[in-house]
Amino acid sequence: MTTSDRDPWLLTPGPLTTSDETKQAMLHDWGSRDATFIETNARMRRSLLDIANAADTHVCVPVQGSGTFAVEATLGTVIPKDGKALILINGAYGHRMVKILSYAGRACTVYETPEDTPPDMAELDKMLGADKAITHVLAVHCETTSGILNPIADIANVCEKHGKSLIIDAMSAFGAIELDAKKITFDAVMASSNKCLEGVPGMGFALIRKSVLEGCKGNAHALSLDLYDQWTAMEKNAQWRFTPPTHVIVAFDSAIEQFKKAGGIAGRFKRYTENRDILISGMRKLGFETLLPDNLQAPIIVTFKMPEDPNFDFEAFYDRLKDQGYIIYPGKLTVAPSFRIGCIGALGADEMHGALAVIEAVLKEMNVQTGRPAAA
Repeated sequence: MTTSDRDPWLLTPGPLTTSDETKQAMLHDWGSRDATFIETNARMRRSLLDIANAADTHVCVPVQGSGTFAVEATLGTVIPKDGKALILINGAYGHRMVKILSYAGRACTVYETPEDTPPDMAELDKMLGADKAITHVLAVHCETTSGILNPIADIANVCEKHGKSLIIDAMSAFGAIELDAKKITFDAVMASSNKCLEGVPGMGFALIRKSVLEGCKGNAHALSLDLYDQWTAMEKNAQWRFTPPTHVIVAFDSAIEQFKKAGGIAGRFKRYTENRDILISGMRKLGFETLLPDNLQAPIIVTFKMPEDPNFDFEAFYDRLKDQGYIIYPGKLTVAPSFRIGCIGALGADEMHGALAVIEAVLKEMNVQTGRPAAA
């Protein structure tokens, strides 16, 4: 899907391989106060709301930086100083939200399950019923620590039952896995430019319920992370408060247009699912085992258990794949030694089959007989 012979294929959860069209969009300069750029920014914001079917209820507030900037900005803006959050954790990004709230001085409690286990709705219901001080529930849609897809619709239903505000980290799912504001009740969702919409890094965004954001003045703990101030300023003059990442935004606008032409969420989900299925099938033929059962495995990134073969060395494996033009991801689990291979980006069946062929060849070079992990 790209024609560059210089760049490796990024089998990662982002930054990821982008199309040549997206790269080419950055080969110009724009004035941030110019009408052309201002309209591009406005179009991008409208498009993001449309993707979530949220234009009638929410507003889009972009912010400079990585996805974590958007998460921190949203939590600090939406959760008042006297609020209390329940954070659902089954990976590193739930833990990161705990750390963010500790910096922001917000009270929180956690409900943690293992990295290969989704939260139990009966337990969530019990916790919300027992602690009336909880005002917000924070959940990760797809936790890329393992690749698990959390039951966000079920979580939303329990939150709605108890009258709690739901904030969703949809960083690794937005644009590929449906999150429809007409079907799932949420007050805020955060994502970034360099994930399933296949833009480049440098910008995060939040879709926040307008009626909620209108009451958030004075909540934020940092000027640059104040999404209420960012939103009200943008509504007045359609401009960013501080220098915007112009090239990132124009590239993102191009990537979103390509996303629409390729069938939107349905088209992206289909391609990523095919990528995942090719990858898992091929790796299992080589003896590898996935951490997750198929019913919990999102088409975003797949975690594989480390082989028990004494000749397997991950660093050597990684370096040899990189030399052949494929970059994968180390593991991030506490439950088992592992590594991860992504399914997203401007990649298709040809690239996935190519990666599998290289993996098989590298294993032979390393004299690894099988990818089978040690018995549990």
